[in-house]
Amino acid sequence: MTLSIDTDLITIDKIQLYPDQQVETNMLRLDKIHSQISGNKWFKLKYYLAQAVLEKRPGLISLGGPWSNHLLAVAAAAREAGLKSIGVIRGEAPVQYSETLQDLCNLGMKLDFVSRSAYKNKTQLTDELNQSYPGFLVVDEGGQGPAGAKGAAEILQYVPDLPAYTHILCAVGTGTMLAGLTLAAEKQQVMGICSLKAKEEQTNTILNMFPALANRFEILTDYHFGGFARYNKELTDFMNQFYRQTGIPTDIVYTAKLSYAWQQLYLDNFFPPGSRILLIHSGGLQGNRSLPPGILTF
Repeated sequence: MTLSIDTDLITIDKIQLYPDQQVETNMLRLDKIHSQISGNKWFKLKYYLAQAVLEKRPGLISLGGPWSNHLLAVAAAAREAGLKSIGVIRGEAPVQYSETLQDLCNLGMKLDFVSRSAYKNKTQLTDELNQSYPGFLVVDEGGQGPAGAKGAAEILQYVPDLPAYTHILCAVGTGTMLAGLTLAAEKQQVMGICSLKAKEEQTNTILNMFPALANRFEILTDYHFGGFARYNKELTDFMNQFYRQTGIPTDIVYTAKLSYAWQQLYLDNFFPPGSRILLIHSGGLQGNRSLPPGILTF
C-alpha cells in the first residue's frame, strides 16, 4: 500500500516572536506532507489502513464533526488505498453541507448523520455500525486507540536532534498523538494543550491504553478559549500575528491554541533558562473554513 505522503516535506522551523527571546523554540511542520491527509492524521491512520488492506476489509468507518480534519484524512486515505469509506457525522444533517462535508462526498465517503446523544454512546454506536456495515473496520474519532498511538509515536523519528530538546508540546483532542509522543519521548517533559474544557477523558484514555505512561505527560486546560472549536477575537488576532511573524498557518481548533499557550507560558517564565522547546504542528485547517470571510489574513 503506497499513498502519496511526502515526509521529505517535513521541516523544523524556528519560532522567534521576540528579538530577545531567551528560550529556543522550534516547530515540527507535519502540515506539509499532504493537502488532505495532513499532519498527524497520516501517522494515526497508518496502521488502521495497513490492517484494513491486510484483512481485505471493504473499507473504513470513522467518526467526526462537520469540519473534521480526521474524516477528510480518512476519506482521502481510503480512496488512495482503494477502500470504501463511511463517515459518521455528529449532529443532524444540515440543509446546506459545510465545505468539508462537500469534500468528503467528492472523495467518495458515504455520510451517516447521527444525533449528538447517539454519538456520545460510542459502545452502542460501534455495535450498530458493525451490524450495518459488516466487514468494515471502525476507526474511532481522531484515530483513537493503540494503533493510532503506535503511528503517532513515529512522529518523533523526524526530529534528528531529539535528545537536545527539553520540552515537547502538542495540541490535544482525543489524546492519541499525546500518547504516541509520550511513548517515543526520551527524557523530555511532554505537555498537551487541551482544546476542551476538561482533561479527565483524555488522561483516562491514555492511561487505559498505556498504564506505564502515568506521570510521564501533563495536560494543560487553560487555553481552550471556551471549549472545543470555540474562539474569540484574541485568538484570531494572535493567529494573524503569528502568521505574519512566522509564515506558519494555524487553525482555531488545535494549533492556534497550542501556539498561544506556548507564548503565554514563555511570557510567564514557565520554561527554565536554557530550555529547548519543540512544538508539534499537527496539520489540518478545516476548522478555519467555518469562520466568516475576512477574519484571517491567510
